Amino acid sequence: MKTKKNLPPRSVRAPGPVPARVKAAKYILRLFVAGATARSRQAVLRVRELCASDLAGDCRLEVIDIYQQPQLARAHQIVATPTLIKEYPRPVRRFIGNLLNTDGLFAELNINVKGSQAN
Repeated sequence: MKTKKNLPPRSVRAPGPVPARVKAAKYILRLFVAGATARSRQAVLRVRELCASDLAGDCRLEVIDIYQQPQLARAHQIVATPTLIKEYPRPVRRFIGNLLNTDGLFAELNINVKGSQAN
């Protein structure tokens, strides 16, 4: 009979300073989605498109499924999806909901790109 190893619980890293090794990207974004739904896929495609075009690929995007990693959803206090968080540069900013309005998205996240109305 196999016995399970007593492994320590996985630690959840609380939001904190951005490690030096990831500061090469101008922007660090985290997108929280809920499963493999059409809405989640649309959000992922939209944010990847924004990173590639409007941010000229100068960003690092982490896509986090709250069903696969609920500890990260708790640590980041995610209450609705999709939620896009701009981790770097500081201050941390959040955008919850429809990601189709790019001007509103960039203004809310305080991201400056050519042709955007954000400050």
